[in-house]
Amino acid sequence: LMNAAVAQGVEPAQIAQHCDSVSLCFSKAWRARKLLGGGMRQAGVLAAAALLGLQRARETLSRDHEHARSFAEAGPPAGIQALDSPLCSVSLAAVETNIVMVEVQGAWPSPAELCERLRAVSEEEEAETGQAVSVLLLPWSARALRAVWHRGVSARDTQLARRKLEFVARKCQE
Repeated sequence: LMNAAVAQGVEPAQIAQHCDSVSLCFSKAWRARKLLGGGMRQAGVLAAAALLGLQRARETLSRDHEHARSFAEAGPPAGIQALDSPLCSVSLAAVETNIVMVEVQGAWPSPAELCERLRAVSEEEEAETGQAVSVLLLPWSARALRAVWHRGVSARDTQLARRKLEFVARKCQE
């Protein structure tokens, strides 16, 4: 709801006005919730964090959307579209929020194999690029990967992820 509202430039209430009920989960961070005790006793602490998140939602989510878009589009820094790779592509029209769906072409690698290569680091990668980067994407379907941005993913992380995809795509073509 919040990502859609920010992407459309409207208040969440405008999107939700035709719904009977809307639910937002502010306690998805399992590890943090467990550190706080994990039960309803910590509702006030979680509510304080949720309130702060809501106050900063537009700014934070807009930044996530910008990072996702830069990962996908051409131009500096060049995104997936600029790779012009026969391995993968992205529909820029479909990049509206913090989610980028990457289409995988050809019989090999599969989305799962491509995700594994993006996650893995190697000495070869470090020697060629000067750094080893692990990128976590989700094999979404038989021919697609899903990349999602959140507040912990910076512009620099986004650039490194795009470079890693470029490296992996090149190695798969060799």
